[in-house]
Amino acid sequence: MKIAIEGQRLFRKNKHGMDFVALQLIRNLQKIDQENEYFVFVKPGEDVCLEDTANFHIVPLSGATYPYWEQVVLPAAVKKYQCDLLHCTSNTAPLKVCVPLVVTIHDIIYLESLNHFRKRASWYQRMGNIYRRWNVPFILQRAQYVITVSGFEKATIAGRFPEYAGKIRAIYNGVSDQFKRIKDNEYLEEVKQKYQLPNNFIFHLGNTDPKKNTLNVFRAYDLYRKSSASDPMPLVLLDYDRSRLKKELERLGLSHLSDSIKLCGYVPNDELPAIYNLCNLFLYPSLRESFGLPILEAMKCGTPTITSNTSSMPEIAGDAAILVDPFSPEEIALGIEKVLSSKGKRMVLREKGWKRTAAFSWEKMAGEVLDLYGMVLNIKETGKVPEKVVDLV
Repeated sequence: MKIAIEGQRLFRKNKHGMDFVALQLIRNLQKIDQENEYFVFVKPGEDVCLEDTANFHIVPLSGATYPYWEQVVLPAAVKKYQCDLLHCTSNTAPLKVCVPLVVTIHDIIYLESLNHFRKRASWYQRMGNIYRRWNVPFILQRAQYVITVSGFEKATIAGRFPEYAGKIRAIYNGVSDQFKRIKDNEYLEEVKQKYQLPNNFIFHLGNTDPKKNTLNVFRAYDLYRKSSASDPMPLVLLDYDRSRLKKELERLGLSHLSDSIKLCGYVPNDELPAIYNLCNLFLYPSLRESFGLPILEAMKCGTPTITSNTSSMPEIAGDAAILVDPFSPEEIALGIEKVLSSKGKRMVLREKGWKRTAAFSWEKMAGEVLDLYGMVLNIKETGKVPEKVVDLV
């Protein structure tokens, strides 16, 4: 079987969640499948993070814009290399392609009432949401199977598109081995100095995406500092710039927090485990997640974690994190104080977190996706479509 995998953004330097999921899928398929032939179509970029193997061909394809690359360049390549199926990995897909289609839809947040078209969203985020809102309803109809990343998200997609519920499969993401407890103090000190990190700090993966709930994190952090019986810890953020921070704090009337918030900019994924190891608490009270991979990454590093009691986050975290209402700064602040004031609580969360992450494996995820490819090929050969898709999560 010749399998085409879309990886348009894999070679870009500043990768994010969906890119890492696709990258892990491909790397683990390379480990477990030596029989099928693969063509991984990527857009040229600075970070060449995949290499050819005997049955895996990494094929760069140029194209000016994301939609043009996906709708024109990608289908032409699938036809040229005579592939048997196409797997699109990042929420969207070509409307016209000559082979059966599998698509991973990580979430449908852009179709929900949560407003991602507010001024806080960047121009790039707004354009991406508009493209997805147009594309996804069509490809749900077109796809042979739809993969999503949690039981919560499967139910959400099926609730909005009940006519396609039978083709949706929930397959959990994994958590990489690089996320672990680091005992090399010299390396930790090197990362600490590189990003000028304080000795003790709270870590939040904040960015300009409204769903990351960074404004309520600022409000909660202010409440924590006011109520803290001892010296309050600084807050460290990634993917935020100083001018944006200044504007946000001024708008909230919290300019006095500026000196207590440390910004690191973009941190490469291979250095992220060190920051999880160095921090005292990982704060991830997102408004909405389809999976919430950083929760598992922090837990595997032994970091006590606070996350939200909404969407997929309780499903992923289990009882190994403190769950809070992300819309309540007061509840987030109480969670921070609860964790930081109790060494015993932190130890319990560490132990539960390590155990929880053992259930999530990239190799298992890749094996389930490979089984799905086999089902698509069987449908292609026999014309028989199973009555429903059985989840293994």
